Amino acid sequence: MNKYSKTLLRFSALFAVVGAFLGSHMAGAGGLEFKTLHAHILVVGWLTLFSWAVFYKIFTPAKTIVATLHVWSAIIGAIGLTVGMWFYYLKPFGMEGALPTVFFIVGGTILLISFILFFILTFMKTEDEQK
Repeated sequence: MNKYSKTLLRFSALFAVVGAFLGSHMAGAGGLEFKTLHAHILVVGWLTLFSWAVFYKIFTPAKTIVATLHVWSAIIGAIGLTVGMWFYYLKPFGMEGALPTVFFIVGGTILLISFILFFILTFMKTEDEQK
C-alpha cells in the first residue's frame, strides 16, 4: 500500500506546483480570475491528496478494492473537478453549452465518491490488525 502513498504524494506535488503558479500569475497580473480555481487546486489537489498520502504511509489497509478505488477516484476526481471548474468559470477555448457543466459535475461527483470511500476505509481493518 506504500505505492498508494507515493502515487498520491506525487499528484499532490503536481497540484501544489499548479496552484502556486496560478497564485503567482494572479499576483503578477493583478487579477483574480483564477481565485476559485486556485483555491480548489490547493485545497482539493494539494492538501487533500497529501493528507491521504500520509494516511497510506501511516496505515496499511488490509488488501482491499476499496483502497484502490479510493486512490484512483481521488486523483480522477481532483483533476476532473478542477478542470471542470476551469471550463465552467473561465470558458477557455470558447467552451459553451453543457460540456463544461457536465465535466464539472462528474468530476465533483467522482471526488465526492473518493471522500465516501475514505470514510469507509477509516473503519476497515488494517494489515497490523489482521495478524
